[in-house]
This record gives sequence, structure tokens and C-alpha cells, in this order.
Amino acid sequence: MQTSGVCCLRKKQGVSPLKDISSDKLLNSLFDGLYCVDLERRISFWNNSATRITGYASGEVLGSCCADNILRHVECDGKELCEGHCPLVATMQDGKMREARVFVHHKLGYRLPVQLRTAPVRNDDGVIVGAVEVFTDNSNAMEILEAFEKLKQEILIDPLTGIGNRRYGDMFLDSRLHEWETGRQPFGVLFIDIDHFKAVNDSHGHKIGDDVLKMVAGSMAGVFRKLDAVARWGGEEFIAVLPGANSATLSSIAERVRVMVERSFIILGGEKIGVTVSIGGTVVVEDDCASSIVARADAQMYRSKVGGRNMVSID
Repeated sequence: MQTSGVCCLRKKQGVSPLKDISSDKLLNSLFDGLYCVDLERRISFWNNSATRITGYASGEVLGSCCADNILRHVECDGKELCEGHCPLVATMQDGKMREARVFVHHKLGYRLPVQLRTAPVRNDDGVIVGAVEVFTDNSNAMEILEAFEKLKQEILIDPLTGIGNRRYGDMFLDSRLHEWETGRQPFGVLFIDIDHFKAVNDSHGHKIGDDVLKMVAGSMAGVFRKLDAVARWGGEEFIAVLPGANSATLSSIAERVRVMVERSFIILGGEKIGVTVSIGGTVVVEDDCASSIVARADAQMYRSKVGGRNMVSID
């Protein structure tokens, strides 16, 4: 963004449609809010969109300091940028452009999310004489993101455990299979089943059973890599899909999951309640589909069950 061009728009010969239009009119035609400050942070220009977005008319702000209880930029955690973290001040000091998502103070009192950009304003000698801030109303974007997050929670997240649900597991697995079919990107699948879970429900009730499910899911989630996906497959069964994993990677991560669950417990009336898991794993092979790779991982999990439970079996 050329700030000298933003705040000091010059007439150029040969641009007949605009040669008679003042820089103020051009800046007032912008959809984004824009204002300029001098080195003392006094506002010297305030365009029409700045009024539309914030509710403050130019006559209410021109000549005042941008920190004088007008916009009062704050970050998401409530920290006020005007008190030692002002992007305009930093830009005037080092000449660097900046971008941030913040909340400004609307004239009606509420906090409005905006996306802002700052840049220095220089004179003909290249000396910084002020700064310009351009800001966009970000409320619609944030509403869309919030709606998307809510939809994702409803559609893809298991409400009890907080990890992915079966739909999420299916979608992630299908994506990895597509990568395998088109680019031979390897991956592995783990099938995880809680040992003797029915006995927990029978002895302590379904409320404690739910707590155990949440405990197991939380313990597992902390072990897997950021690129992995773990999902509740049904009841006390879980699957994990690990992009790029070979048999050795599967075995290493599965063993860490097994140990982490084994060492987790909840306390009920002074009694420790813990469980173990049996895990099976496999890597993708030629002509695999979702059902075939999950079936192989499930068969390996059954081997762990037959072998005594609290085990890992990888083919």
C-alpha cells in the first residue's frame, strides 16, 4: 500500500476522468474506513466510510487524538492497543506496514470487530510525517466463522467426548484414500477398543461409563500428532487415521496411546476407576477402500483382545 499515494493523491496528466477530482473525494468513495494521523496522533482526515462503520462523524473526531476515547482499539483478550501497543505509533516509528484484527469502540457503545491495516505517510523527502489506517467491518465475517464452527461442532464432533464423530472419521479416511489413489500418499489406521467397558457400566452406571469414555478420548487426543485424526467410531470403539505413517510409526504411537490410557483413571468415592485398550493397526495397500482398511485394523484389534487385552497388534 503506497501511503503517499493514499493521502497525497496527485493529479497526473493524461488521466482525464479523475484529474479534476480531489483526493478527499476519492478517499471518501472508498468502501473501507480510512483516517490519517500526524506524529502527535491527531486525526487529520476521516472518510465517509469511517463514519458509516463507527458512527462518528468527521466533525467529532478531526483534530482529536485517536486515543482520546474514540476508537480505543482492543484485542480479543481486552488489552487496549492505545496503551503501549498502538499499531499506528509503531508504524510511524519503524516505517513498517501492519495488519491486525481488533475491536473498535462504536459511537453507540458496543465493540465492533474490524480488520485494520496501517502504513506510514511520508513527505517528498521520504520523512515520516504521520500514518494512515484503513479498516474494514469484520462483523459479518466473524458471524460466518462462528456459524461454521457451530455447524462443525454439530456435524463433525462427538458431543460426549469432544473428539471427531464417525462422520468426521469417514470424511478424513476418504480424503486420505483419495490422496493414496492419486498420489500414493501413505497412511495408517488404528482401531481402538476399551477393554471390559460393559463391566464398567454394569458396576458403576452409565454416568461413570460416560466419564470413562471422556477420559479415554482425552488421553488419546494428547498423544496423536496434529496431522492425525481421531474419532469415536461407536460405543467404546475409536479409530485414528495417521497420514504418512508406516507400520513402525503406527506401532510407536499406538503403544503410547495404550500406556497413556492405562495410566489414566478417575476417582469415585475414593476408588480409582481405570481401563485399558486393545489396539489394532494397519497401513494402506493397493486396492484398499474404507471398509477394507478398517476391517483389517479391526481384525488386528481382535488379535489384541485374544492375546490378553491391553495390547497393540500391527500387521
